Formats: sequence, structure tokens, C-alpha cells
Amino acid sequence: MTLFETVKNSVTVKQAAEHYGCKVNRGDMICCPFHDDRHPSMKLNRDYFYCFGCGAAGDVIDFVARLFGLSSYEAAKKLAYDFGIDPDKPPAAVALKKPYPLARAFRNDEMYCQRVLCDYLHLLERWKVEYAPHSPEDELDDRFVEAGQMLEYVEYLLDVLMFAVLEQRVKSVDMLLKDGTIAALEQRLKRLKKEVQHRGEERAIA
Repeated sequence: MTLFETVKNSVTVKQAAEHYGCKVNRGDMICCPFHDDRHPSMKLNRDYFYCFGCGAAGDVIDFVARLFGLSSYEAAKKLAYDFGIDPDKPPAAVALKKPYPLARAFRNDEMYCQRVLCDYLHLLERWKVEYAPHSPEDELDDRFVEAGQMLEYVEYLLDVLMFAVLEQRVKSVDMLLKDGTIAALEQRLKRLKKEVQHRGEERAIA
């Protein structure tokens, strides 16, 4: 049995959604994490999800891949790691136990850091392309410079939070939260998003 088959047979979409911080209501509906969804519009079935708002659909691996900006293989590895799945053992041998309160608190903190860093990574990737100089004589845009300076570091942090041993992940989350890095970055991303929306509204009026 392949890693993909083992993961999909071991973890339901609902279990993954709950594990990664989504609030599931009684009808197995959640606010879609893939668009600005204020009222639950994504239905979680055992083997697949479907959003009635934006049309997003797929299986548990697709869900995690899209949630964290991973490839399908990386998403499958993350699920296997987070749920303690051994690809060499049959799904019946996998015990999906509820985490202790402290473990759940750490997992929530880790998820928070991952989401903010993923958003920042995608922004940097866009800046690197959009604001790249067209000739050697062009003055470098600050956003292009920031992308060049920060991309590799942010990718490293995400690799640590997703694939490192538990002790290293705990230390990294503790560092990011205590020094205010994640909180400040989240506020900056929100501010930048509002500025983009404001410019879009001004262009629409003009």
C-alpha cells in the first residue's frame, strides 16, 4: 500500500480539518479556509470535501496541500507525521488518539505560525516576480529586495515547523511567539491586504 493510500485510509477529511484548527459544526460544515467565508459553506465527507462557495474540492491530501501550500507528496508526509502513521503498517493499526491539552495547545500555536509564514512566503514569491528589475539600470524595489533576503529563511522556518523532530519544532514555535515575530508579521500582512483592497476600490471608483 502506498503512502497516499495509507494516509487516505487512515485519516478522514473531518479529522484533518479539526486537527489543523478548523471548527466543524454538527452538519460537518466549516468556513472554507480557501476563500473569505463568513458562513460555513464547505462540506466535509469522510473521503472528500466540497465548498459550495468557491467550488474547492478534493480528498484529505488535497485539503492539507492547499491549506499549507504543499505538494501532494509533502501533504501526505505531513499527515503521516502529524497523525503518527506508519506507511508499513495497515490502517487498522493506526491509533488516532485525541491529544492531551498541552499537546493540543502546542499544535494550535504551531498551526498559527505555519499559516502566517505560509501567507508571508506566498507574498514574497509574488513580490520576487512582480517587482523584479527589467534592466541592470533599474533601481531595486524594496519589496524585491525583501523577497531576496527573506525567502530562503521563511522556507527554512516552514521546513522546521512541518518536518523537524518535535523538540526542534517546540523551540522554534516558542521563539517565534515569544519574540513577537509572528504577531507582528500577521499585523503587517493584514495591513498590506487592506492597502491592496483600498487601492482596488479607488481604481474602481476612478
